[in-house]
Amino acid sequence: MTSNLNERIKRHNGGRERTTRPYVPFVLIYEEEHPDRRTARKREKYWKSGVGKEKLRRLRDGLS
Repeated sequence: MTSNLNERIKRHNGGRERTTRPYVPFVLIYEEEHPDRRTARKREKYWKSGVGKEKLRRLRDGLS
């Protein structure tokens, strides 16, 4: 969740985020825009759930 997606990707790929550093490099496969923080957080929780992660894997694998 961020207000500046390009900067967020740069931080991840630059190794500046401790939690994601072992998984560099990142390629953006999906993005959503939301009108407020509350709805954005709700969707982020969904994408980090088991069902959401599976959908993201299918998206990733379809891009290869």
